Amino acid sequence: MPIVLALILLVVQVTLWVHGRQIADAAAREGARIARSAGWDSTDWDGRARQRAEEVVNTVGPELLKNSKAEPWEEGDQRGVQVTGTAVQVVPLLPELTFTVTARFGGPVECFRPDDGSEGCEE
Repeated sequence: MPIVLALILLVVQVTLWVHGRQIADAAAREGARIARSAGWDSTDWDGRARQRAEEVVNTVGPELLKNSKAEPWEEGDQRGVQVTGTAVQVVPLLPELTFTVTARFGGPVECFRPDDGSEGCEE
């Protein structure tokens, strides 16, 4: 019986870790969408991207992804967001055992050029 119980708890723990990963993925993807579509002339893209990622975590499951932190990043012409947090722990008897979740999404900054042939999107 103890082996069966341990297996059940292991399955539940893995499921909660995967669900936390999906929440982090969704938050990072939404934050990256804001970061990429802000354009080169935007000065507060990082604040808006961080806010959107935090909104997603707080809406979907703040208790399923604890201590979450959204960090916008920019590397050359790439922008995105990295979300880090801790998945729920099924057995709280092992406090040193944590299930950290990290998701990072990003891509090139989007550039919308007008159809009239004028210049746009300067880096």
